[in-house]
Amino acid sequence: MASSWRKYETRKRDPNPQNVALLVIDLQNHFSSMAKPILHNALTTIDICRRASIPVFFTRHVHKSLATDNTMLGEWWDGDLIIDGTPDSELISEINRQVTKPDEVVEKNTYSAFHNTCLQEKLVELGVEEVIVIGVMTNLCCETTAREAFVRGYRVFFSTDATATVNEELHDATLMNLAYGFAYLVDCDRLRRGLLCN
Repeated sequence: MASSWRKYETRKRDPNPQNVALLVIDLQNHFSSMAKPILHNALTTIDICRRASIPVFFTRHVHKSLATDNTMLGEWWDGDLIIDGTPDSELISEINRQVTKPDEVVEKNTYSAFHNTCLQEKLVELGVEEVIVIGVMTNLCCETTAREAFVRGYRVFFSTDATATVNEELHDATLMNLAYGFAYLVDCDRLRRGLLCN
C-alpha cells in the first residue's frame, strides 16, 4: 500500500542474511483483491530472499470446519471463515513455490503464525534469529505475527510496501505502532540493498 512510512521510522537496520527468514502471511485467493496492489512487491521480496538463500515460510489461514474450528474469529467476522480445501484457502497462483528446495507452508487458524503451529520449532531448527514479515492483512495477521515474533525474541523487519489491508489508515497505524516498539520498517529497495549488495 502507498504510504509515507519513513515518517514513522525510528530505527534503521538491515536484516542479517545468515540468520533471517521470510514470513509470507496469507497470500491466499481469499485475499487476492487486497493483495493485488502489493503483489509485485511481495513477489520481488520473495525473489530477493530466495536469491540470498534465505528460508521462506508461507502461511495459510484455514479452518477445518465451521462446526469444529469456530474460534472467536467466527464470531468477530460473522462466520466468514476460510475453510480448508476450498479455492479461497489456496495460495494465489502467482506464487511459485520452490521445487528443488520446497518452501515451508504453515497452516494457522488465528491471526498469529506462531499460535498452535510448528513455526517456532522450524525457525529454531534453522537457527533463525530475525524475521521479515510481508503479506496480508497488515493490521491483523501481519501485525500480530510481528508482535509475537518480537515477544519471542526475534528481531523483526516489517515490509511497508509488501503488506496490505483494507485501507491506508489501518496500514499506517500498524507501521506507526510497530516502528515505535516492535519492528524495523523495510521496503523492497532496502531489502535488495541489504541482502544482495553486501
